[in-house]
Amino acid sequence: MPARTTLVTLAALAALVALSWAYLSWAPMPMPATSGGLRTSHYAAFTFAMWFVMMVGMMTPSVAPTALLFDRINRRGDPGAPATRTACFVAGYLLVWLAFSLLATALQVELIAAGWIDAMGVSTRPLGTAAVLFAVGLYQWLPGKVACLEHCRAPAEFIVSAHRPGARGALVMGLHHGLYCLGCCWALMLLLFVGGVMNLAWVAGITALVFAEKLLARGAWLRRLIGAAALIAAIALTVARSP
Repeated sequence: MPARTTLVTLAALAALVALSWAYLSWAPMPMPATSGGLRTSHYAAFTFAMWFVMMVGMMTPSVAPTALLFDRINRRGDPGAPATRTACFVAGYLLVWLAFSLLATALQVELIAAGWIDAMGVSTRPLGTAAVLFAVGLYQWLPGKVACLEHCRAPAEFIVSAHRPGARGALVMGLHHGLYCLGCCWALMLLLFVGGVMNLAWVAGITALVFAEKLLARGAWLRRLIGAAALIAAIALTVARSP
């Protein structure tokens, strides 16, 4: 039976995911027309909040096993150790996705301004969609993707070898792991600009792909399948638009 501390950590992570998805379900999508304009601080702030909450909801499930492993290793020598280090590890991990959310917010504003996506974050140009799909498909086969995915699929060696003492050390370890995760998943996140940033079914589908790729036994095989499917879809869209 899992230790009480493990159950507490698991419950905290589950609550974080549930609150994130509740916010995405109930909070209205920021719209330029009701926020004073596309390039206003009001629109930027609420769009950033949406992106960060979305990243928390999407990425926490896939990092949960790593966080639980970190917690277990952290308590191995001291069963009564506080949960502060585990919280700092998760915070460091999420700081990476906070930085990504800032970039995604800026990208969303510019894509709307250029007419490449609509106010709901859905691609409006088939060739733009094809370009995103091609980039995603290609990246799935590149060595950088492979290396980052292998790290995310086997974090135990990293947790032991990169151990740093104290809460600050745990925060740095979380940042380190988060950067690998970002390297693994950033291209898949671009798909949000294809099906819609606030299309929750689409968001849930990408979340499932990220989770399966990292945690299922055939995750490496799934990486190749996603890449091949994205490339085929990109080629099909390009051919369909050709005169």
